[in-house]
Amino acid sequence: MINILFVCHGNICRSPMAQFVMEWLVEQRGLKENYYIDSKATSTEELGNPPYPPARRKMLQEGIPMRSHQASQISRSDYGKFDYIIGMDDANIRNMLRIFGGDPDDKICKLREFTGSYEDIADPWYTGNFDITYDQVLAGCTAFLDKLES
Repeated sequence: MINILFVCHGNICRSPMAQFVMEWLVEQRGLKENYYIDSKATSTEELGNPPYPPARRKMLQEGIPMRSHQASQISRSDYGKFDYIIGMDDANIRNMLRIFGGDPDDKICKLREFTGSYEDIADPWYTGNFDITYDQVLAGCTAFLDKLES
């Protein structure tokens, strides 16, 4: 079982989008039993909140189901529970390194790295553009799964 954690600032837009896109991709390839996928926040600002309504609408528009989800925050103990801990932007990476006390097992990376880019996943909370964020998340998750299955 490969354990994957997607992380963003509030866990209401980008990281749940990545979680549910990855779950959908894994299911489409018949690999569901090989993966555990979750998402969390680096902050406490949105704890307990569901995905942001425009994020949910975009996912439904794309035919990607979003099951029940409430924002939660990463903790130091999460580092040992996951094989891959994937942030959406540089600020997420810095905050994860602080919370985890480093990355001795080289588990932390940015999602777009799997596409050959070191750019951030656009934050739709600020841009308002869920189409761009979805496209970046889909490309990143697809490339990541391709890497895992190669």
